[in-house]
Amino acid sequence: MKRTATERPADVFPPPPKRIGLALGSGSARGWSHIGVIEGLQEAGIKIELVCGASMGAMVAGAFAAGFIEVMDEWVRGLTWPDILGFMDVRLPRSGLIEGDKLIRYFRENISDSHIEDLPMPYAAVTTELKSGREVWIREGSLMDAIRASMSMPGILTPFPGREGWLVDGGLVNPVPVSLCRAMGADIVIAVDLNNDIMGRSFNRQDRNGEEEPKAEVNDQYLPKRLAAFFNGKLKAGQASVFKRYAQNQPSRGPTLFEVIATSVYIMQDQITRHRLAADPPEVLIRPRLAQIGLLEFNRASEAIEEGRRAVALMMPIIRDVVGTR
Repeated sequence: MKRTATERPADVFPPPPKRIGLALGSGSARGWSHIGVIEGLQEAGIKIELVCGASMGAMVAGAFAAGFIEVMDEWVRGLTWPDILGFMDVRLPRSGLIEGDKLIRYFRENISDSHIEDLPMPYAAVTTELKSGREVWIREGSLMDAIRASMSMPGILTPFPGREGWLVDGGLVNPVPVSLCRAMGADIVIAVDLNNDIMGRSFNRQDRNGEEEPKAEVNDQYLPKRLAAFFNGKLKAGQASVFKRYAQNQPSRGPTLFEVIATSVYIMQDQITRHRLAADPPEVLIRPRLAQIGLLEFNRASEAIEEGRRAVALMMPIIRDVVGTR
């Protein structure tokens, strides 16, 4: 059968390139590993065209979309305990121990206060409407407001007053937002799960040689003591005594408030992550090993970043096979 002048073989017009999206999961201080994941992908020539995140994943995704991931890398590697504690605006309110406004104000003044619509890369954050439990996707408006809303871990950071109502941590409903990434137009989703190896190890951690970690400054079990000591100088006498009662480590009385909140959230996020990834699996799933890093150990950024890089290197043959690069 002859072709007419206007007909062409199917292979004359190759299909358009597939869009690669990055879905960054929740994980408190372990979220710094997302920086290493992004840098590892960039160094391998993997072009990410859109990004979304939940909780700390929303923060790092926002930095990437706004073009200041290198600035964030340098900043977080230098964080110390005094820096971290300085960002904690504790007021002992009814709905959370920390207001969280100091950190966001720092980012607004020193890094970026862009609107999501103006970012050079498509970005979205997932959060949860507190009253209904509804999953909310933030794809417009202030970048810093979106990050603050998505990071609002119940009991730790106070809820954020958004247009949809009071918003809390996106990890409560969608810890690794693959579905959001697809809704943004991703054909290939590279997802990062930070909750894979945390259960049973968060408060009795071992190093990679199987030896128990020493009683060091980087252990959640001793963090409440440090916080209580710090806030004794920052809060009024009555407030400080209340904070100590809830936060200070008292082994004879069982787990501390921080341990209870963190472990409860970990249990929930681990189960939700498993179900959601089973229902909507990404094309590539990266799982850094970060159980040794605790809830508020933001001073261990270098360790987390390098583990993110290692996890990407481990998965690189699969990534290249999926995205079609060599």
